[in-house]
Formats: sequence, C-alpha cells, structure tokens
Amino acid sequence: MCDKEKNNHSEITDFILVGFRVRPEFHILLFLLFLFVYAMVLLGNTGMIVIIITNPQLNTPMYFFLGNLSFIDLFYSSVIAPKAMINFWSESKSISFAGCVTQVFLFALFIVTEGFVLAAMAYDRFIAICNPLLYSVQMSSRVCIQLVAGSYFCGCISSVLQTSMTFTLSFCASRTIDHFYCDDRPLQRISCSDLYIHKMISFFLCSIIILPTIFVIIVSYMYIVSTVLKIHSTEGRKKAFSTCSSHLGVISVLYGAIIFMYFIPDRFPELSKVASLCYTLVTPMLNPLIYSLRNKDVKEALRKILEKRYIFI
Repeated sequence: MCDKEKNNHSEITDFILVGFRVRPEFHILLFLLFLFVYAMVLLGNTGMIVIIITNPQLNTPMYFFLGNLSFIDLFYSSVIAPKAMINFWSESKSISFAGCVTQVFLFALFIVTEGFVLAAMAYDRFIAICNPLLYSVQMSSRVCIQLVAGSYFCGCISSVLQTSMTFTLSFCASRTIDHFYCDDRPLQRISCSDLYIHKMISFFLCSIIILPTIFVIIVSYMYIVSTVLKIHSTEGRKKAFSTCSSHLGVISVLYGAIIFMYFIPDRFPELSKVASLCYTLVTPMLNPLIYSLRNKDVKEALRKILEKRYIFI
C-alpha cells in the first residue's frame, strides 16, 4: 500500500484548480473583479512604498513598518491573483506541481510575516504612547530592522515546515483542488494519507504563530487604552487614538477573515473561497486606503508629491 501511494505521488506533475463554481458566463465578471482589485492592490501599495521612501518626514519607525506591510501585501497578493485570473480563461485550469509548491511556500511566508509585522507595529504604538520619552531609544533603527528581519525569519521557518509537511502527503485520491489557489486545507482534502499527525503539527504551528502575535497586540492595546484614558484633554485622547485606529482596522480585517475561513466546516468550500478572497486580495487593497484616509502625514506627503507633479506638467 505504501509503495502504491509513493507511485501515485510521484506520478502527479500538476493539479487542477477548480476556482469558483459559477456558470461560465460569470467568469468574465469574476475576472474583471479580480483585475480591478489586483490593480488597486498594485497601485495602492506601490504608491504607499514610494510615498514613504521619498518623503523624509515619514522616516520614522511607524512608517518603516508600514512600508514593509505594503511590500508584503503587494507580494503575497501577486502570488495568488495572476494565476487565478489566467485560470478564468484557461480550459485546463492546471498548475504545475512546482507552481503549487511555490504558491504554498510564498503565501505562507508572507502571511505569517505580516502577522509578526502587525505585532511589531502594535509594540511600536505601545512605546510611542506609553513611554514617549524612551521612544527614540527603544525603537531605534537597529531595533526596527531586527523586528522586521525576525518577522521574515519566523515566516520563512514556518513556511518551510508547512510546505514540507503538505507535500510529503500522498495525493492518490485526486489532483483536483477545490479552490482558486494552492492552499494547505484544500490539499488535505485530496490526500489519501493519514492526516492526524499532519493536522496536529499544523495546529501546533498555528498556535505558536498566531497566539504570540495576538497576545502582543492585545497586551499592547490594553496598556495603550489605560494610558489614553488618563489623558485629561479630549484633543489629546483623540490624537492618541487616531494613531492606533488604522492599525486596529487592518488587524480586524485580516484576522477576522482568517479566523472565519478556518472555522468554516469543510462542507462549505465556497464560503471558504470567499473568506480566502478577503485576506488574499481585499485586505491588501484596503490597507493603503485605511492608512492614507485616516493619516494626516500620509495625506500631506501625497499632496506634496501631486503638487510637484503638477508644477512639472
């Protein structure tokens, strides 16, 4: 039996991505939706990176983290969207085995890294509001680089482990993935291996990744709220909360979509696809909008860039 599973595993050279189960005439609408959202992701996140790099006023820890967040959003949506759009027009809807491995690895790398970067941003806001006199020391350039590098390191380790576990499974049951990209959970459904150990290790990985980041975020904001409530002036409270509201909005959208997806039973794959769409494309699209619309510094920097462009024209 074991030899048979190995043979079946070795014979697989590609997978079929089913995508959304809709009538063919709706494919063009889905393609246009994906195209619009992905174009907004590219425009918004590239624009945010350019604004942060070119404006000396934004040379602060908060915007250093925000620039990295935009970079992550830009790349992990690019891992998913182009192939999904191609498959709307493809009859085979296939993805090579190597392409599937690459999608799983890169997506896991960037999504885990984003979780740690968001936790680092929460810590940054905690220091800025609760210990403002020590901010320049505790959030020095060296510390910020170490936090981001550590986020990528954790993302890489997690991605290597998750990808290795996923593709040591035997896929002798089917090669048809009921999703619009390669992901661990849909791949489990088509595996004929015993998934008990795989699920236990996946649960352990999720626990050591998600719980610490959520813990840092919750504890940071508990201290922030406690400190802000001690501020007597209404204007002071409003200013302190305004620096955190954008970050909280991003966290809510991302973690809300991820938690919703992983709590959906396997018998509702279409709901799982909608939740996946939220955090693979909708969240990266919304992040630059949330930060630019609610941030005076970003809006001012954008205004200056547009004024310079207008002068040159």
